[in-house]
Amino acid sequence: MSARAAEGGGVAGVVLAAGSSTRMGRNKLLLEIGGESLARRAVRLAGEAGLDPVVVVTGRFREAVEREVGDLACVPVFNPDHAAGIQTSAAAGVGSVAGDCEAAVVMLADMPFVTARMVRTLVARYRETGAPLVVSTYGGEANAPPILYDRALFGEIARMKAGCGREVVRRHMERAVLVEWPAGRLRDLDRPDDYESVRRELAAAGATESPVDPANRE
Repeated sequence: MSARAAEGGGVAGVVLAAGSSTRMGRNKLLLEIGGESLARRAVRLAGEAGLDPVVVVTGRFREAVEREVGDLACVPVFNPDHAAGIQTSAAAGVGSVAGDCEAAVVMLADMPFVTARMVRTLVARYRETGAPLVVSTYGGEANAPPILYDRALFGEIARMKAGCGREVVRRHMERAVLVEWPAGRLRDLDRPDDYESVRRELAAAGATESPVDPANRE
């Protein structure tokens, strides 16, 4: 186990918000879910989960995203190579994490069913095990963000050629800790139909926030 993990070294948050929203047809980071934008929600819950600092990686919509989260405790980092793929944003965000942070949780801004409790659980498992990776898995099949990376893996993230940490996860899966979530939480908003589907679901539930599992209510 990493000594600093056992002692409670700091864990940063890296929120990837640099996409071009090509399939959505408009800036999806400003779309509202439960009364707040996707960008604001992701940054807020990262802070509520205790991640510090919270780095927000921006790209095409840099100015709009920075305005949206400007009053929250976060550090904007612009990725000039955002069009080259999400791996460049992960590398930019992780590369900006301060040296006194032992690990970082990489999150996507457009996953509205991820909660602060989920992020806190990843950090808790890291503290308990000292594993270099703590990976969210959905429905026993898909591995996806949020994912916690120990600092020992930051260099590999910087050298990724594709994907959002998938190369690194595959390489170190034998040493990873997996945290299981319901398959329904693996939702991201890429297209207009995705957004409308989530809005209808929340309206039908009478929710003002993304719903949580009854057995794991925050």
